[in-house]
Amino acid sequence: MSGRRGVRAGTAMWMCVLAVALVLTTPLAAHHSGTMFEEKKTVTLEGVVKEFQYTNPHSWLLVDVTNKDGSVTTWGFEAEGPSTLGRAGIKPSDFAPGTRISITGRPMKDGRPAATWEFAIRAKDKKRFDPREGFRVKRWSSTPSLTSCRLVSRSCS
Repeated sequence: MSGRRGVRAGTAMWMCVLAVALVLTTPLAAHHSGTMFEEKKTVTLEGVVKEFQYTNPHSWLLVDVTNKDGSVTTWGFEAEGPSTLGRAGIKPSDFAPGTRISITGRPMKDGRPAATWEFAIRAKDKKRFDPREGFRVKRWSSTPSLTSCRLVSRSCS
């Protein structure tokens, strides 16, 4: 009898562990989901930077956009965190409050004034900023340097 109880207890324990793992990982998958944004539709808006929240896990560029009736709507454009933006060459000083920009993103499906940040063009110098550049893989040159050979334990002559 005690053998069956041990098997049942062991099975129940593993089912509890599985349930807890499922509960803990589901929010993570939802957090990194882009389903709230349009897949194909983009918007391009012109406005003035209100604030650049250069934070983890996601950064937000808040842009004041003047509507046709003269009212102002603050749009939020979401990007990755500082490490990815830094690899893309994007710094907080690039978007100081008051900076005029044109920005393109994939808007939220529910119509709220927010979007993913696909790219922005700063008005004063027409410089283009693409946060996705931070994900690009840097390729090695066809002739590796002596340092790179040592780093990957290759023999170079």
